[in-house]
Amino acid sequence: MFVLVEMTDTVRIPPWQFERKLNDSIAEELNKKLANKVVYNVGLCICLYDIIKLEDSYIFPGDGASHTKVHFRYVVFHPFLDEILIGNIKSCSQDGVHVSLGFFDDIIIPPESLQQPTKFDEAEQVWVWEYETEEGAHDLYMDIGEEIRFRVVDETFVDTSPTGPSSAETSTSGATEEVQKEAPYTLVGSISEPGLGLLSWWTNS
Repeated sequence: MFVLVEMTDTVRIPPWQFERKLNDSIAEELNKKLANKVVYNVGLCICLYDIIKLEDSYIFPGDGASHTKVHFRYVVFHPFLDEILIGNIKSCSQDGVHVSLGFFDDIIIPPESLQQPTKFDEAEQVWVWEYETEEGAHDLYMDIGEEIRFRVVDETFVDTSPTGPSSAETSTSGATEEVQKEAPYTLVGSISEPGLGLLSWWTNS
């Protein structure tokens, strides 16, 4: 679920921080820049793990700050495909079951990846697994807040970097709003196999 990723960046340290240890200032700046941010094709950055190497620091004309090239390792949330995770159901919609891990909310389990047969209860706004037994079908509701075990089957990264003024002008305001709301990193899950789904389904004998 969490991986160590080697990265390189040039860190700017303003003059009023020169009295501090360089490593401390660089660690603080890296966490300010990266913590809780999604790096394209890397994952959700959590925190700095360690600094591997500092290159020479430079002060450029017209800027009193120092610029240091840093090689470091960062803790990143990036589950591998087929990894099993446990989260909580955040909400349900026609698009599927939306799951949260507490620190990461952009997880969707689409209808075709739920236990089958399932139906969407419009009144309750939840998905229901119609579990077949010898006595007949039982409706097992996927209620909000319930713990759910799922398998990661796909991931999507979206480049959310700002576009130039020309692109913004040609697009309509509605389209611009839609792009802004798009999540930079989304996981797609599945519970369509035994042992997956609500924990309460499998703990009771």
